Amino acid sequence: MAIKKFVQVIAKFEEDGRIIPLQVLWEDGRVFEIDRVLDMRPGVSLKVGGQGIRYTCRIQNKEVCLYYEEPKWFVEGKEKA
Repeated sequence: MAIKKFVQVIAKFEEDGRIIPLQVLWEDGRVFEIDRVLDMRPGVSLKVGGQGIRYTCRIQNKEVCLYYEEPKWFVEGKEKA
């Protein structure tokens, strides 16, 4: 079952108001660089609920959806058994 996994994000705030995520900081201390933001639009997470801005990002050659649900960031995670 999928869960809403809240994460810390380092982001750049543009003059026009856009927020560009740069890094995702995992709870165990790992830092994941966002190689590229492929898409940015309002969206919902059908797996875990919640809505906000959905960023489709490339992180370590994988497509990851990162959500900004003001004032928090989250990803769709897997529940621990």
